[in-house]
Amino acid sequence: MSLLRALTTSATSTSKHKVLVIGGGTAGLASANQVYNLLKARSGAPADGDIAIVDANAYHDYQPGWTLVGSGLADKRSFRRPLDSLIPKQFAHIRSNAAAFEPGTNQVVLQNGTKVGYDYLIVAPGLQINWGAIKGLPEALADPGSNVASIYSYETVDKMWSLIDKFHGPEAVFTQPFGPVKCAGAPQKIAYMADWYWKDKGRGVHSTFVTGMPTMFSQPMYASKLNVIRQEKGIAGHFNTNLIEVRGDTAVFDVLEGENKGTKLELPFGMLHAVPPMGPLDVVKKSPLADSVGWTDVDEGSLQHRKFANVFGLGDASSLPTSKTAAAITGQAPVLAHNLVSLIETGQVGKARYDGYTSCPLFTGRGSLLLAEFKYNTDLAETFSAFTNQSVPNRAFYHLTKDVFPRVYFSDLIKGTWFGSRAFFPPQYEL
Repeated sequence: MSLLRALTTSATSTSKHKVLVIGGGTAGLASANQVYNLLKARSGAPADGDIAIVDANAYHDYQPGWTLVGSGLADKRSFRRPLDSLIPKQFAHIRSNAAAFEPGTNQVVLQNGTKVGYDYLIVAPGLQINWGAIKGLPEALADPGSNVASIYSYETVDKMWSLIDKFHGPEAVFTQPFGPVKCAGAPQKIAYMADWYWKDKGRGVHSTFVTGMPTMFSQPMYASKLNVIRQEKGIAGHFNTNLIEVRGDTAVFDVLEGENKGTKLELPFGMLHAVPPMGPLDVVKKSPLADSVGWTDVDEGSLQHRKFANVFGLGDASSLPTSKTAAAITGQAPVLAHNLVSLIETGQVGKARYDGYTSCPLFTGRGSLLLAEFKYNTDLAETFSAFTNQSVPNRAFYHLTKDVFPRVYFSDLIKGTWFGSRAFFPPQYEL
């Protein structure tokens, strides 16, 4: 371990950094590396420790891979790395989490009470998964004898595949909560993958997909196509219907809209895939950085905080009105890096603007994937539309997502050298 790492491991002494990054997830690593790379290219490499990452997690997971794990196609350990191994040696790694933000004095309070100062702050701690918001769910997930699992955690994803592999029916229920979630397509992806497997094995399993949202997907064209796919597979659907309780082998839902609004729907199940509601972390929600909902309040174009000029935010913790996916980071990180470096060098935020680009690769069965790409206002932003109809699932997209993207993620995306649809070619912005 380097002296720099040794000094920052315990985070017991007050320090200050030029750029402090909260979170060592996809958004934090990609943006920190792009800021470093851009500074290095323009004015020389920053000094060791000028950039620091605050994160207490021992491991970093490629979370999109959990759909593959839950589908029996991968080992979850192949998508996990020690976080420290992903942080460049020239960065300080502060092994703690933020407990409070004090933007008025340019300081972050850590969980042990230590304060860390900064000249510029990047807020990217992710979001909070509210497992306890569904009555009985934590207990059901923890019970190895229950028929309840979820692909939304490292601890529960293996159970998901175990249940799918052994299940012979009759009724499987898959849920999606109302409101923003990580990768909003994942709840239906696992339903399609399970359906494919059961039909391949000749099992008489019937599935129901229950979502708190009014449609299958936020983008209208893809929503329509996915609804057709669901119907063609014979998967029943309930919309505007939100899971609130797991009671034995019965899932209890609130009906949010329609003629039955305000009533309860009870669905018996033989297997349940549950996705809990998600929201902002308390540390952000209770801070001066939060908007009225609790997300980091940033401008949707520049990614600069609306009140504190030396603060930027991206990723799942941000207020950006787009889907919370790893693909979105490929559009957000270059904009943030350019605008932050411009602010450092000229005192003015740069002219780069994020257009809301995000992508959701939707597995519709083994060997089949629909690649959804869009931006703000749900406008399409498809990379391959000149060559194929992206609303039609195909095998090429399946293997791109299953076999290529996980490698690119660890080798390039989080290192700041992958730019989504632009591949290895960063966008060029005017100062």
